[in-house]
Amino acid sequence: MKNLDIKNQSFRYLEQSFKEWLDIQGYAASTVYNLPLHVRELLSYLEKQEINTIQQLKTTHIEIHYQNLKERSNQRRGGGLSNGHLNKHIQALRKFTEYLRKVGRLEIPNPTLENEQAERKIIFLTEEEIRMLFEATYKSYKSEYFNRAIETIEAFQSRDRAMLAIFYGCGLRRNEGVNVDIGDINFDRSVLHVRKGKNYKERLVPISKTNLKYLTEYIYDHRPHLLKEGKTEALFINLQQNRLGGMSMLLRLNKLQQLTGDLDLQDKEMGLHTLRHSIATHLLKAGMKLDSISRFLGHSSLDSTQIYTHLVGIPRKQPFNNIPHYEREQLSEDE
Repeated sequence: MKNLDIKNQSFRYLEQSFKEWLDIQGYAASTVYNLPLHVRELLSYLEKQEINTIQQLKTTHIEIHYQNLKERSNQRRGGGLSNGHLNKHIQALRKFTEYLRKVGRLEIPNPTLENEQAERKIIFLTEEEIRMLFEATYKSYKSEYFNRAIETIEAFQSRDRAMLAIFYGCGLRRNEGVNVDIGDINFDRSVLHVRKGKNYKERLVPISKTNLKYLTEYIYDHRPHLLKEGKTEALFINLQQNRLGGMSMLLRLNKLQQLTGDLDLQDKEMGLHTLRHSIATHLLKAGMKLDSISRFLGHSSLDSTQIYTHLVGIPRKQPFNNIPHYEREQLSEDE
């Protein structure tokens, strides 16, 4: 829990040290952020048991703490913790004991905890949460880099919006978005040419007016400021004129997630693929035909697209005006 207050200074240092260790080991940004928060609950439990040094930690303490987690309620949503959330705690506790051993703080075996059976669940965002992410791009970097020139900050913000336009608005996979080049965007036809799709398949993806606007602003108004010298066809670049990788984009997405200030959104485990799941779900809810969504996503068969029908009570035929405004312009051609 993010708001737990740890009074023990050595425990606070330990949590920060664990976080830095995860980062050095190359774990995903979401893992580096979330696992120390789960470990903080263990440290809080130890404090309440009047255990003041990590050298006093035993596997029995970890196992009792985990049993308490299984019995406590979800303080924000009611009910108990989901199996998926419990498994995240198990991952954190195992990784924490590994950290203690490898940095020489404590010789402690892995706790004997068995993973809970968790159903595979598609994580997607609501349309309101997508809106909050776009709004967060106007807050990004201002609070992060006070010493940056305003032109650089605005270029980064515009790049964030273009990133959302590609991964949400166009529904691209992670590697597809990373490999987009400037020449892949046909501004006259409002179409994106995906040249490096899954299994080497190519496809054409429609771009809505709103998303085309974000891409146009980034490419013509802000990307030249990042490029400065040299030449690269990569759509997403950093200040070193290198193509932006998937991990860098994930870090940006997670940062926007935190900048929204929305607790429910911040609590979601998000990746770039979450944006793809979100647009597919929104289009299905709006009444777009399943085969049209399948072509939009570049699925090889309808079986892959059927996963989005998990939503109960979705009207398959809704009025065209119910389709999100940022996609509506393109659907008349699809239908």
